Amino acid sequence: MTSSTRFWRAGVLAAADLGIGSGSKGRLARRCKQFPSPDRRRFLQTPCRNPLFVRPPGSATLPDVISPAWLASVPLALALATSGAAPDASRPAPDAASAWAGVPAILERIVPPTFPPRDFHLTAFGAVADDPNLCTAAFQAAIAACQAAGGGRVVVPAGRFHTGPIHLKSNVELHLSAGAELLFSDRFEDYLPPVFVRVGGVELYNYSPLIYARDCVNIAVTGPGKLNGNAKAWWDWKSRETRQGFEMGAKGVPVEQRVFGTPEAAIRPSFLSFVSCTNILLEGFTIGSGPNWTIHPIYCVNTTIRRVNVLTDGPNNDGIDPDSCRDLLIEDCTFSTGDDCVVLKSGYNEDGWRVGRPTENVILRRCFSRRGHGGLVIGSEMSGGVRNVFMEDCAFEGTDRAVRIKSRADRGGVVENIFVRNLRVKHMRREVVIMNMDYTSDRNQMLTPTPPVFRNIVIQNITAEGAPTAILLAGLEASPIQNIRFENLTIAAMQGVVASQVKGLSFDGVNITTARGPVFDLRHARDIVIQRTVAPAGTDVFLKLEGANSANVRITRSDLSAARQPFATGPGVADDAVTLE
Repeated sequence: MTSSTRFWRAGVLAAADLGIGSGSKGRLARRCKQFPSPDRRRFLQTPCRNPLFVRPPGSATLPDVISPAWLASVPLALALATSGAAPDASRPAPDAASAWAGVPAILERIVPPTFPPRDFHLTAFGAVADDPNLCTAAFQAAIAACQAAGGGRVVVPAGRFHTGPIHLKSNVELHLSAGAELLFSDRFEDYLPPVFVRVGGVELYNYSPLIYARDCVNIAVTGPGKLNGNAKAWWDWKSRETRQGFEMGAKGVPVEQRVFGTPEAAIRPSFLSFVSCTNILLEGFTIGSGPNWTIHPIYCVNTTIRRVNVLTDGPNNDGIDPDSCRDLLIEDCTFSTGDDCVVLKSGYNEDGWRVGRPTENVILRRCFSRRGHGGLVIGSEMSGGVRNVFMEDCAFEGTDRAVRIKSRADRGGVVENIFVRNLRVKHMRREVVIMNMDYTSDRNQMLTPTPPVFRNIVIQNITAEGAPTAILLAGLEASPIQNIRFENLTIAAMQGVVASQVKGLSFDGVNITTARGPVFDLRHARDIVIQRTVAPAGTDVFLKLEGANSANVRITRSDLSAARQPFATGPGVADDAVTLE
């Protein structure tokens, strides 16, 4: 797909079709009214001009459902290993063209599962539409019969069905017919006994996700129906969350002893979570009002998520959270969330290092986000690393940020080989692009602090209108953000590029119109190239450079005639730190 590719979106949703939650007067229903279909279609159709996987050993196999007898039989042993590579200054700047040329090979491996032409209708197993009684048993029976027959579809017809957790099995497709809605129970006890999950990057046993599978092959959730988490009761737990699970992970407590699933622990489950599954398809449905993260694949391989609409506004209601997954395609999805839209994870601190599985080979394309903390986000739970990520032809309007990579200063993990192109961005609430290693929302203490690494990232062809900040980069003295290339960006923002503790940055054809401050505000910056740019009219100082260790900043093939002063340097900066060519 070339840079001239026009944005395309299938399945424009009318606001009237998006009413998940507690009636049309609920918070989510009000959010849905912010999606005017004609405006979105015009916005998306505007043209934008401008490896090899080695699977490291994971944790020992654990049962889906924990029991006292099983717990007594497990030896209490745990191996704790650390990871987190030091910055490698010898790595060359990434070659975007070569990287994108490898995408077809990834797509060849991502093949959606197929199912035998056998249907198992939910109502044949005792479920009754619009009945307030739970039909959990009917789901269990239909799924068991489908699997026993060799696979097929469990079909939910039109109507509202109340249910508890749904546990899928291999070779089973859950199909939501037009007009079908699953309304999940808000009774916490319905989600017991605890099952094996990963919460916030830490392995433990907790309340079952609303839809769950573990160690399955060929599973799917499809169809134009709705999944309604009915999760307001869970949201009240946000203020009562404890740090116990994180502390257990840091101390190396054996996973089989990390058993929660109580109101006192207040750990909210994800909405849809598949663990260690292969060949997954999620397609066509609308999902919202989940207790915590919405779609959360963990340790999964070969996943396709397409034409899914995530519409939710609860606390920590991320849209899609791939967690230590490989070979993943997300396309033609729509987001309006209470947190990040698509956010890539790979484990938290010591527990993430122990598992040691990166998220890698991810393709995100033709998606639209109206509301959320970030369009594409990596972190902050990324201790296992994130690599080989490709995003293209997406649009963001009204999100906090378009692209965000975040970590704590002591979290470890390597984020590398990230390629983004062809974005249209409007009305950001914060930065268009941000990469920061000083994320402070998480205050849990690390026992073995290790700096993270961000390197080898290319961002191309972005048009952005309206943002407080164009680009913010905040590395560490021990681990500067390095080998980052920005190409063909046109951004109108209050302030331009703000970067500190960075090395090996390239800005080629980056034109930023700012309302205040220098276009480039750099601190502790080395080996920076700015080329083919134009200083906007009324610019006072085009580039400001501070930090005694700043050096080798080159501005070449650019027109700075509109700037009163091409550059200014702070105390301690060498006289030859900036050169104009």
